[in-house]
This record gives sequence, structure tokens and C-alpha cells, in this order.
Amino acid sequence: MMSKAVKFSILDLSPVPQGSDVKTALDRSLALAQHGEALGFERFWMAEHHGMAGIASAATSVALSHIGAGTKTIRIGAGGIMLPNHAPMVIAEQFGTLEALFPGRVDLGLGRAPGSDQRVAQAMRRNLNTDPNQFPRDVVELQALLEGDPALGIQATPGAGAKIPLYILGSSLFGAQLAAALGLPYAFASHFAPQALDEALAIYRRDFKPSAQLAEPYAMCGFNIFAADTDDEAEHLATSMMQSFVALRTGNPGKLPPPVEGYRESLPPQAQSMLAQIMQGSAVGAPDAVLSGVRAFLDRTQADELIVCGSIFDQAAREKSYGLAAEVRDLIAA
Repeated sequence: MMSKAVKFSILDLSPVPQGSDVKTALDRSLALAQHGEALGFERFWMAEHHGMAGIASAATSVALSHIGAGTKTIRIGAGGIMLPNHAPMVIAEQFGTLEALFPGRVDLGLGRAPGSDQRVAQAMRRNLNTDPNQFPRDVVELQALLEGDPALGIQATPGAGAKIPLYILGSSLFGAQLAAALGLPYAFASHFAPQALDEALAIYRRDFKPSAQLAEPYAMCGFNIFAADTDDEAEHLATSMMQSFVALRTGNPGKLPPPVEGYRESLPPQAQSMLAQIMQGSAVGAPDAVLSGVRAFLDRTQADELIVCGSIFDQAAREKSYGLAAEVRDLIAA
């Protein structure tokens, strides 16, 4: 059983609802961050995705400046920046700028996936013939730029000397191994790819080497929460994200659709099985059901922090779901 206080944070993809636009999505994200700040969530992260009409956070550092300007205390950051899309110098300057604007509040999570399909990745990178070892080297180079290491012979301005904690993101064993080797916190994408979760956490904790940033392993896990007054209402709200997952896996991504009554049951068995696998890292229901689901997940993973995701079509229902999640957090802490 859990014997430690677990932090709760928010992961936001800034979903663009059908019938809406990017400006509305980013303003909804800001409203959620302000709500999360009032509820005592630890941090508010946004994710880098490209070429998707339903996600407004592609220019992640720009979107985070919108969030930072409208909040006061909650940590803000990337969950994550897809580092192979960028030169480390560019990210050091972008997040150095964010740290200058919002001192002591900025996190930088790093992943190696493209956050897009191969055509969009090529449009950003120009060349996809990259060395598989480049990501670890880029992480180390980014660390050196943020530390202002004189051995580099160049300086990120802003960025050099910024005290920005780095996190390694992943959904496979590679990220766990890298985070352990570098002595960095590790965030696993169990909210959509939970298959390797247990093995990745075991490898990370077993192989962790202390660093200047971190003395002991620190594991974060992505987790979907759809909470409402009743189980049926929560299941109904969750169908928006379910539809988005099915659309993405069938090559037809779009804006976040409104919920559909009985959606899961209407799907063919193969699609239902795919959803069941994706949503292993989820709790859907009334507060008691969510409390039970969160407790079971924390007992299983011994996570230091849950980073909660929940793409809900209606903004009021979205904020209420996070409010109920905060009540669950407080019950567990008590």
C-alpha cells in the first residue's frame, strides 16, 4: 500500500473541440491551469504534437507563456518537448526565456518521439536519417547549455545558468534506461501507452544513478481521470477521448468530438479491445470509483506523482472532473 504523499499534476494537450478554434482551446487551457492552481495541483504541463487539427499546443513554449502569464504559483512545463525536432540551443533559449519570465516555476520534459507522422516530422527536421544515439547526446548538450558549461564555447542567452529541472519522458524501456543513467526524473506515458509501464519503472529504479539534480529515483505516471457525479455520466464524458483515440489509430485524427451515448458498446470487438488496452491507466466514474482506481494504480506503481489527463468536450465538466480528482488526492493524503 502507498505510504507516501503523492503529488497530482495536470497534463493538457489543449484539445480543440469541434466547432471551436485554437484561440478558444488555449484560453480553455489557461482557465484549467488557473483552476488547477486554486485546487493545489503541483504543475501544469503541455505536450508538443504537430499537424493535428485537434491539438493547439504545437508551439509548446509559446503556449506555456500564455499559461505562465495567467497564473502565479503552479509550475508550468513541457510534457514534453520532442527534442529530435529541435536543436538543443533553441530549446535552451526558449525555456531560458520562460524561466526569466516565470522564475522558479518552469519544468522541461524531453521525449524522442516525433509528436507527428513521418511526413510532418520531415517537414520540421528536413532529414530523418538521424543517429539513434543522438537523443541522449542532445539531452546532455541541453543540460550543458542550461548550466552554462564553458567547455561548449557558446552560451544560450537566455538559458545559461537557468535552474530548470529536466525530466525524461517515455513509453518504452529506452527512456527508463536513459533517465536512470542521467539521474533524472522519469515520466511514463501510461495514460495512452501503458504496456511497458511495470518493467520500465523497475528498470528505472534498479539502475538509477544519483545526479546533481536528483538524489533518488522520482517516477511520474500519466493517468486519465474522468470524474462526475455518477459512473454513467463519467463514462459518457470519456467517450470524447475514446473517439479521438479510435480516430487517431485509424488514421483519421480531428478535433475533439462531443460525447456519444453508448459509444464504447457500439464499437466492433477489435476497437473495444484496443480501447481497453489504452485505458488501463485510467479511472472513470463517480468519486468512489475514481478513488478506488487511483489507489489501485498507485499501489501498483508506487509513483511519486500522478500527472492527470482528461480531454473532456465541455469545459465546465472538465474543470469539475479535475476538482473531483483533487478531492480524491486529498482523501488519499489523509
